[in-house]
Amino acid sequence: MLRSFRCLILLPLTIAPAGIGQSAAPAPAATPTAPAAANPVSDDETKSRTAAVVTGAKKQIGVTKSYDPEYTVIPYPGGDVPLEKGVCTDVVVRAFRAAGIDFQQLMHEDMKIAFVRYPTLWALKAPDPNIDHRRVPNFMVFFHRQNKRRPTTKDPTHYPPGDVVAWKLPSGQLHIGVVSDEKSPQGVPLVIHNIGNGTQQEDVLFAWEMIGHYRWW
Repeated sequence: MLRSFRCLILLPLTIAPAGIGQSAAPAPAATPTAPAAANPVSDDETKSRTAAVVTGAKKQIGVTKSYDPEYTVIPYPGGDVPLEKGVCTDVVVRAFRAAGIDFQQLMHEDMKIAFVRYPTLWALKAPDPNIDHRRVPNFMVFFHRQNKRRPTTKDPTHYPPGDVVAWKLPSGQLHIGVVSDEKSPQGVPLVIHNIGNGTQQEDVLFAWEMIGHYRWW
């Protein structure tokens, strides 16, 4: 059963950085010229890291119990808001940190060299490691620049555990989550995400318009 769209109650984009508004406005073209942030790894290591991502996402279930888009000053690198709260992007960030990938740091480093490639939706004049990695449009551009995009299809077999998927919700807001290693009775991979009631594992892969599909390894 889908949870309420509490994640849609966000501060207006024009007053950022005092919030984490996820605008559906198209991001500027992001030529994927940046080098990949992760070196090629063996199949066994890929499976191990992917399993760590899924485990890292699942560990948030029942711990992160609320959705809170408030702008918060956090440490860098490795910074995070209190684990009991967060937004949809925090699920992804926390999950991948379990596999040794810090999107806060990687995105900030990329934005320092290519800030103009990222969306200009929040009137920022420079990268901000407190908030940049907590915004879906930035994640989408970052994944594109790192050549991590995969096709968006209706075939559930195209979404292995650990993949990251982005959607546009009926309201126009953007959302993101991690593909689980569990499936629905119909064989559709479940998704670990936070859309308003904390981190949940739900059958929502094809619930909304899919606008991004990414695979790190």
